[in-house]
Amino acid sequence: MSIKVQVIFYSMYGHVYKMAEAVAEGAKQVSGAEVSLSQVAELVSDDVLEKYGAKATRAAFAKVPVAKVEQLADAHAIIFGTPTRFGNMAAQMRSFLDQTGPLWMKGALVGKVGSVFASTGTQHGGQETTITSFHNTLLHHGMVIVGVPYTEPGLTYMGEISGGTPYGATTMAGADGSRQPTENELKIARYQGKHVAEIASRLFR
Repeated sequence: MSIKVQVIFYSMYGHVYKMAEAVAEGAKQVSGAEVSLSQVAELVSDDVLEKYGAKATRAAFAKVPVAKVEQLADAHAIIFGTPTRFGNMAAQMRSFLDQTGPLWMKGALVGKVGSVFASTGTQHGGQETTITSFHNTLLHHGMVIVGVPYTEPGLTYMGEISGGTPYGATTMAGADGSRQPTENELKIARYQGKHVAEIASRLFR
């Protein structure tokens, strides 16, 4: 039996996209895992994206398919990625989740594995609150939440400023967006993807 792992993200400047690729890479290390990558729909106009300097950076992942709410029911595990907006998920991701009411009515996500990773602009920009508040929605859907255990040594690495929490992988973009995910942050993201796929494999096989 194959295990279907969906990595669903929203990214404005590409940081969450890079993390999403690492998460997917980790999930693919698990035998029998079928991993898909998709992004939620953009709500911001092209004019505003260009004003924010995000239109050019989004071109790197423009070909990633847009997620459909119905596809969630086919997954065994769903790993969501979002940038932080004042300590909460981005509106684009919130809008996507707000459309999952019909799935909730049917209990379509009950028992599926759910996990979250994030990006913030600064070191103390709300990484953990973004992930833990995201968990509320997953719990309402009856999902089994999986984070990143401390068996991943990157969580305790002190050689540099680094994202990474027991709730999920994180990165910091910098106030001007110039900072890119570090190898340690990507390593934690890969671990998260692998760990989630392994848990889903045990549950559904």
